[in-house]
Amino acid sequence: MKDYKGYLIDLDGTMYKGSEVIEGAIEFIDYLNKHNKSYLFVTNNSSKTPQEVADKLNDMGFNTSSEHVISTALATSGYISEIDPGASVYMIGGSGLKSALTEAGLEVKNDEHVDYVVIGLDVEITYEKLSVACLAVRNGAKFISTNKDVSIPNERGFLPGNGSLTSVVTVSTGKTPIFIGKPEAIIMNQAIEKIGLSKEECVMIGDLYDTDILAGINSNIDTIHVQTGVTSLDEIKAKDVLPTYSVQNLFEVIK
Repeated sequence: MKDYKGYLIDLDGTMYKGSEVIEGAIEFIDYLNKHNKSYLFVTNNSSKTPQEVADKLNDMGFNTSSEHVISTALATSGYISEIDPGASVYMIGGSGLKSALTEAGLEVKNDEHVDYVVIGLDVEITYEKLSVACLAVRNGAKFISTNKDVSIPNERGFLPGNGSLTSVVTVSTGKTPIFIGKPEAIIMNQAIEKIGLSKEECVMIGDLYDTDILAGINSNIDTIHVQTGVTSLDEIKAKDVLPTYSVQNLFEVIK
């Protein structure tokens, strides 16, 4: 296996499952820290701040920091602020998304007269929140969704993901949003820029083909599929475009 300088790493299904650490994950991050390898956790979860993500990892036994996290919340705020600084936003989502938008200098408003509608995962979703989003999009607001995941893994099973919430607004208004998260190139390009390396020097690691592996493929970087989460090895073998590598766990990546 190629010795990469930069690693873009999925979380759920790759580092942990719910509250359980996946075999080899802590040892892999320790290896990266010891050998001064650059890495970023690339997550479609917009509800948590980078510090909250890092705190969860450290509580589970990892040794990392918020500087090693890029979320769809950060990628979304970066995308909007770059093309439309100071824009007004109506958002559906958690504290992580709100913090990212406000820290990027965007105005978060609670009405339908805004420049953008941004939808992220919101476990306290209501009919009223969706109604305001629909009205704003109908009024001409640009429509952005942090990611298209229709379901998310949980100890209880698979629960509705942000893509499911987004679809309500799409169906009601007939407008398709710009998606930011994996497998789209927007978050990946920001991650590669943040890590400061060329695409040839980086690799994307994840368990789910339709998000993690396709994100790497769509961004023209190498990929490592780990057989510890959603997509099985048999399912991988049936794909038209294969990952660069598929490993049983991250012990196989440690040199």
